[in-house]
Amino acid sequence: MTSPTPPGPGSVALITGGTGGFGRALATKLRERGATAVLADLDSERNRSVAEELGCPFVALDVTDRAANEAVVAQVEAEHGRLDAAYLNAGISAAKSDDALDLDEFLRVVDIDLNGVVYGAVAARPAIRRAGGGAIVVTASLAGLTPMPTDPGYSVAKAGAVAFVRSMAPRLARERITITAICPGFADTAIIDRIRHEFEAAQFPVIPAAEVADAMVMAWESGEPGAAYVIQPGVGTVPYRFKGVPSAKTATGETAVVPQALLP
Repeated sequence: MTSPTPPGPGSVALITGGTGGFGRALATKLRERGATAVLADLDSERNRSVAEELGCPFVALDVTDRAANEAVVAQVEAEHGRLDAAYLNAGISAAKSDDALDLDEFLRVVDIDLNGVVYGAVAARPAIRRAGGGAIVVTASLAGLTPMPTDPGYSVAKAGAVAFVRSMAPRLARERITITAICPGFADTAIIDRIRHEFEAAQFPVIPAAEVADAMVMAWESGEPGAAYVIQPGVGTVPYRFKGVPSAKTATGETAVVPQALLP
């Protein structure tokens, strides 16, 4: 097997949610390095125009459609010859923040923000393996590490995305595929538009999309398998240190050994 191709000339990346704030910033960073950034997003004139302005190929994709994820990966391979990295970046948050839990909205957020990640990873894995290895980078959120009371659906989806990354990392590493999660705090994208005035009133700093894009490039270039990178204003990008749980004990008080079949 050949070595994974780093972000640079000859490499190809697929970015879901590619015409949003993070997607646009990331595409710009990758193009500056000479990589091909294929932007995947819902099919609209606006989204196609954004891709054209950025000088990037566009593919239409609803990330909640499992077959569509597979078709897009096949299209990228057919048109560009390979796939080195998949940025599973598509996401939404709930439009409401009151005490009522809208189950339809909850499930829609989970479908896009979590199921879309799973479908994208499953679709991209064989193609990245054929390229000799590479990266899958998941856009999670700080809400996946510390849930937001105002948005249970988003918190559940992002926490699930982080858990998916951590659980998939060992098996993908054997194929030279590094899967990581990016966990930014509040960032300057459309997802905070409905509460942007609250940040301004509190003089709370939000993260520039370009700073998150730098972390996304780093995750492809040198990310650690299963890592979750926190990005916060004034802090930068740092790996999150997960706290372990207490080990099981035998009847005699010794640390119990996990069955071999459950180990990676």
